[in-house]
Amino acid sequence: MARWLVAAGVVLAVGLVVVLAISATGFFRSEQTPLFGPIAGDDPGPSKPPLAQLCPPASENPPPGGEEATPVDGPRITDRDSGISYLRLDNPWKLWDQGSWGQGTLGVDFSTGYYFVTEQYSGGDYLASVLSGKVPATVGDSLSLNLPCAGRQVAEDVRRAYYPQPNIKEQTRDEQVVVGGRPAWVSTFHLTFEAAGLQARGEQVAVVLVDVGRPDAAVLYISIPDTHKQYNVEIDKIIASIQPA
Repeated sequence: MARWLVAAGVVLAVGLVVVLAISATGFFRSEQTPLFGPIAGDDPGPSKPPLAQLCPPASENPPPGGEEATPVDGPRITDRDSGISYLRLDNPWKLWDQGSWGQGTLGVDFSTGYYFVTEQYSGGDYLASVLSGKVPATVGDSLSLNLPCAGRQVAEDVRRAYYPQPNIKEQTRDEQVVVGGRPAWVSTFHLTFEAAGLQARGEQVAVVLVDVGRPDAAVLYISIPDTHKQYNVEIDKIIASIQPA
C-alpha cells in the first residue's frame, strides 16, 4: 500500500508539472490556432474567389487608365447581368443561343452575345464569337480590383479552357484603357494550334476585363478563327464601343 501511494503521488506530481507547463505556453488560450482546422461554429471570414486569390488588392495609387477610345455608334447588345453593352454586328452573326459557357477555372460565365458557325468537324461546331459575362473578382463587398493582374489571368484562363493544347501565343495588345468611362484591361493575341479535322489553324482573340464598380468584373471575349480573318477589323470597333449598362 505504501508503495502504491508513493507511485500515485509521483504520477500526480508529473501530471501537475505538465499542466503547468502547457498553461504557461498558452496552449489552452482561445486565440491559439487549432491543430486540425477551425472549430465547428467558428467564422473563417469571407472566402476568396479564385481570381482574388491570384491577384492581390489594387494599390492605393493604381496606374493611369489610358486614353478613352472614340465611341462607336450602331445597334447594341445590352448585358445587364455583367454590366456592359457593346456593338452588335449584323449577318452572318446571330444572337447567342448556346446557353452558358464556363469552362475555365476562374468562374467566368459567358451567356450573352452573338456568334456564327465557321466550320463543322469531329469535335462539333467551331465558332466565331463575341460574348460577354462576369467573373467574381473581389472579396465580399470590396470593389478594389487589380486590373493588370485580373485582366491577364482571365485572358490566360480563356486561352487554356477554350483552345486546343498546346498552342502558341503572340501578344498584340496588353494594356489598361478606359471604355465608356470605366477602367478596363485589354488583352489581344493570336493563337496558333492544331486539332484533328479542324481546318482553322489559328485564331485572333480579345479579352477585355472591365471594372464596372461591382464585386464581379465584366468580361468581353471575342474570337475570330483564321478561316474568317476578314472580321478581325471589327475587334477594335467592338472594344471601343463598350459602355456601362
